[in-house]
Amino acid sequence: MQLSNEEEDYNLSLSKFESMLKTNKVLFFDSEEFEEIILHYLDIGKANLAKKALKLALDQHPKSTGLKLVQVEMLVYDDKLDIAEKLLNELYAIEPNNEEIYIQKANICSKRDQHEKAVELLKIALQYTDDYADVYNLIGMEYLFMDNLEMAKDSFIKCLEEDLEDQSALYNVVYCFEFLDQNQEAIVYLNDYINRNPYSEIAWHQLGRLHYGVKEYENAIRAFDYATLIDDEFLGAFMEKAKAYERLKKYSEAIESYNRTIELDDATSYALLRIGKCYEKLGNSAKAIQYYNQTVHEDPLLDKGWIAITDFHVRQKNFQKALFFVNKALAIDNQNRLYWKRYATINKQMNFFEEAEFGYRKAVEFGDYALDTWLFWVDILQFLGEFESAIQTLLQASEYFPEENEVEYRLAGLYFMIQDNTKAKFHLSNGLRLNFDNYILIEDLFPVVWTKKMVRNYIEKHRKQ
Repeated sequence: MQLSNEEEDYNLSLSKFESMLKTNKVLFFDSEEFEEIILHYLDIGKANLAKKALKLALDQHPKSTGLKLVQVEMLVYDDKLDIAEKLLNELYAIEPNNEEIYIQKANICSKRDQHEKAVELLKIALQYTDDYADVYNLIGMEYLFMDNLEMAKDSFIKCLEEDLEDQSALYNVVYCFEFLDQNQEAIVYLNDYINRNPYSEIAWHQLGRLHYGVKEYENAIRAFDYATLIDDEFLGAFMEKAKAYERLKKYSEAIESYNRTIELDDATSYALLRIGKCYEKLGNSAKAIQYYNQTVHEDPLLDKGWIAITDFHVRQKNFQKALFFVNKALAIDNQNRLYWKRYATINKQMNFFEEAEFGYRKAVEFGDYALDTWLFWVDILQFLGEFESAIQTLLQASEYFPEENEVEYRLAGLYFMIQDNTKAKFHLSNGLRLNFDNYILIEDLFPVVWTKKMVRNYIEKHRKQ
């Protein structure tokens, strides 16, 4: 690769400086060379070398404004804001038209959370700068800090008008549009941007994402196609394109796109899982299970992989195998509520009620507060004859679902079972008030209670009210 003259000079300056450090000879550099050397070390995180270079630079060029501004940048970097500010005021007295002074003053204000003041200073910098794009970008960032996304968006758009190739500004513009729920406006903006810069794979990719977000999957695929034509190793665009094909139920095309991501980079568990799902949708069970197995092999901690493989066997009514895999998953992570719920459901299907009850209890313990989880658990407790436990569980559930007729009817039935008629009637009238027609739950779940004349009379009395 041919280096430009500037790059060659820059590399020479760096190697000259590093050999000087090794030999302890003091060599001469002009102030601009020093600036580049210091900023290089700052960029790669070698602050000590940057400080060494700065000290030598100021010894050789004590009056250089450029170097003093680099010194300010390093003081700000070290959070020595007061010293930096003092130095800036001295420089301002000498060069009041230097835009870098205003930029660094703004940087100090920003660090102190004085973002409005920072914007004012950056607007002054605009009067003196040649690099409008950079200053507009900084203004945009200040508006982001203030959560003023409309103004931030305008600033990033101005930045892109000055420099079409500024990728961070492009990402930030799209971020602002999306945050403001202006997806259609963002699509219009990106189409206009692409007219001016048709070979920006980033713009095509962002356009695809936006179309995907508003469920325009065909348009999304078209945009991702352009992104991958411009850059045939654009992993993100192939991944998003595959997802859009899935949405259109074009599973073979989706598989092709996911496979491209695997060719470009190591297989991710996400891509393997999605390929498995696509094969399952295509009715190719052997391939589906092969990819699900690869998914859990690739990332044993990814719960979606274990869930896919378990659910696959449940759909095939192969509960023994499903139980085998959910047990493997629990051996890796025994605090996962999604695993426990499946463990319970599978055991229930196999008529292992004690295990099922344990599974639902664990699912709730680890944060599964879905109504059906509580109800499955309670129905099994009732089936096992553990009425008191079932009542306690329902009372817990009612804290999450205070106005839920399914909870109230079950409480009524259970209280009738343990002969506590007062509480039973209280919960029965709650149930009837919330959803009268659902009284058939008593008939279905508590046939013994349903045979009691008193219960049926109570329901009839409510019907007439």
